[in-house]
Amino acid sequence: MVPDIGRGSRTHGLLVYLYGPGRREEHTDAHLVGSWDGFAPDPGRDTDPKVALARLTAALDLRVKQAGDRAPAKHVWHCSVRTAPGDRRFSDEEWNAIAQRIVHATGIAPDGDPDGCRWIAVRHAEDHIHIVATLVRGDLRNPRLNYDFNKAQAECRRIEKEMGLRRLNAGDGTAAKNPTSAERFKAERTGRPDTARETLREAVRQAVAGARDEKEFFARLRAAGLRVKMRDAPSRDALGYTVALPGDRNRSGEPVWYSGSKLAPDLSLPKIRRRLADGTVERTTPSAVGGQASWSPPARERRSATGIAEHAASLLDGDDDEAAAQLVGVGELLDALAQTSPAATRAELAAAARAFERATRSHVRAERADTRALRSAARGIVRADRALGWGEDGGTTAMLLSTLVLVTLAAARWHSARSHAQQAHASRQAAEHLRAAYRQAATTPMRVLSEQGRALPEADRRTHETTIRAALPERELGADSTSTKDDALIATLAQAEQAGYDPENLLRQAIDMRELDTAADVNDVLVWRLRRIARLPAHPGEAPRRPQAATRPTNTSTNRISERNAPTAAVRPAVPEPRGCPTRR
Repeated sequence: MVPDIGRGSRTHGLLVYLYGPGRREEHTDAHLVGSWDGFAPDPGRDTDPKVALARLTAALDLRVKQAGDRAPAKHVWHCSVRTAPGDRRFSDEEWNAIAQRIVHATGIAPDGDPDGCRWIAVRHAEDHIHIVATLVRGDLRNPRLNYDFNKAQAECRRIEKEMGLRRLNAGDGTAAKNPTSAERFKAERTGRPDTARETLREAVRQAVAGARDEKEFFARLRAAGLRVKMRDAPSRDALGYTVALPGDRNRSGEPVWYSGSKLAPDLSLPKIRRRLADGTVERTTPSAVGGQASWSPPARERRSATGIAEHAASLLDGDDDEAAAQLVGVGELLDALAQTSPAATRAELAAAARAFERATRSHVRAERADTRALRSAARGIVRADRALGWGEDGGTTAMLLSTLVLVTLAAARWHSARSHAQQAHASRQAAEHLRAAYRQAATTPMRVLSEQGRALPEADRRTHETTIRAALPERELGADSTSTKDDALIATLAQAEQAGYDPENLLRQAIDMRELDTAADVNDVLVWRLRRIARLPAHPGEAPRRPQAATRPTNTSTNRISERNAPTAAVRPAVPEPRGCPTRR
């Protein structure tokens, strides 16, 4: 059950809309289901609707006129209450009882208070009602409506439980404000896919992703085509900002401005400044990802971001409140990817970033917020510009997305442990969108890798399959033949061995990096981990690069069989091997 509260100044105008046909003829059989005294005029049942509408307006506005200048400018309180899809239909009597509970819980008309505000509940559809109240009490004082939305939400949760309705996730007051009905209708009328509020929120998030400082943040906003207006103190220091979409105007022809705090609680200027101060993102040294000189900047930055994202997932698994800062950084990384991703994955990545936005905010605060690594990764991705959907760019996109799926699932567990229902749900939604984007990005490189695995000599395939079985004993494989699902993993182990790494140690290292229980496909996750830590090309058509001379095995025999049987010095990859893993002989 979803309440939606707004304020206005025209009682008659709102009633005309509620009793009218609706903007798309969606209103049917509009009528009262409840009122402050049970005797209010009902234009939906009166023989002369216009007269009844005038009488109802006058009755609701009576105390407003009596209060005169003491009445609030926006004296109309409007709350729609809607059941979730699939919920049973209520009778008029049940809707009346629900309306009475809402006006009592919010302080509009507390039970037993003869001076409560005047209110009505109008039903013009099967699944919702509209509660309208005028905000002057019988003693001509204004009602106390602090946190009325939170109180309405809490009462709806209780109603859901008592009446056996679909239980929606409880909020904690950190969600961004939803678009109003007027904003949604305006978007439909003008042919925009999203409301101005939603479009601006996404643009501001993308502008702050990896921004070095406040100046760069505002430069990005203007470069995105937004209108920006600053609010300055007498000292000329900026106190805040507002943004508007070009061409979005009100009835007076003026731009419709939104402050950052009205777009989302964490997009106000003071909070953006705090984020910029928590994570200085300018790199003093190049990204240490190694690899081939032919790899493009987007590919290099995505490789670097993959390792940083793995570390963020480990922090979220640690169940520490300080990990709250990582959520903000992951959100920036998703926003950076959404604006630079290949066309095939752009829509799903944008949806993942929008969903995860809700997961970045809660009442948990990290006292020692340090998002420098994630913000540096986001900055590197933005500055490297758009990645291609093929070659090394496409492969490293799949590599990063595979890791981000596990990061968002770790975020869901972190939020669930703290009873953050909405944030946990948002994290899982983001994971689903990332999985869809991964499937699009990984199709070609995984197909080519599988073909390369099948093309290996049978003896080599069986050797690497034995390595996989030893490392993952719980896996069920056929006793007489190799599993085709392991082809890509087998090819990667073979290429890692060709590059001078010990396949057994390397595989154990990839497995021990962090849990695999939440992986939809363990093979895919291990393939990308192996290719990253062994610095193998993400695009399997490229030849693997051998480690530097200092990391090559001491035995340089070209005979593969004798090399396996002869005692050799341990191969030292450029990354540390996990503890407890024996050197392969």
